[in-house]
Order: sequence, then structure tokens, then C-alpha cells
Amino acid sequence: MIGEVNLFGMYMPPLLLLMLPALLVSRVLAGVLGRVGFYRLVWHPALFDLSLFVIVLGSLAFFASNWF
Repeated sequence: MIGEVNLFGMYMPPLLLLMLPALLVSRVLAGVLGRVGFYRLVWHPALFDLSLFVIVLGSLAFFASNWF
């Protein structure tokens, strides 16, 4: 994932472009986990949400490494 993506004349790093779908997926997962009641087992929900976002972003970057 080396290089830049030209987005309407602006060069952006690919990781920045992957943050939006990662945020969307992690918010959906957090909502599902909240409805199930998983957060009763979590010590620090904000740290769990951050780590969930990092895991989703890392997996998206891994799978999108062929595209960029």
C-alpha cells in the first residue's frame, strides 16, 4: 500500500480513504454488540470501540492492499 490516490486532483494516502468505511463498519458492529449486551462484559467501552476500529481498519487495509 505504497503510493497515493488521486481524488479530484488531491493526492491522499490510501489509509485515509479506508478510514471512512472502517468507521462505518465498526459503528455497525458496535451497535450490534450493544444490542446483544456484549458491553456489560467490557471493562472500558471507549477503549474497546477504539480497538475495534483499529482491527477493522487493519483488516480493510490488508484486503485492499492489492488495489492500491
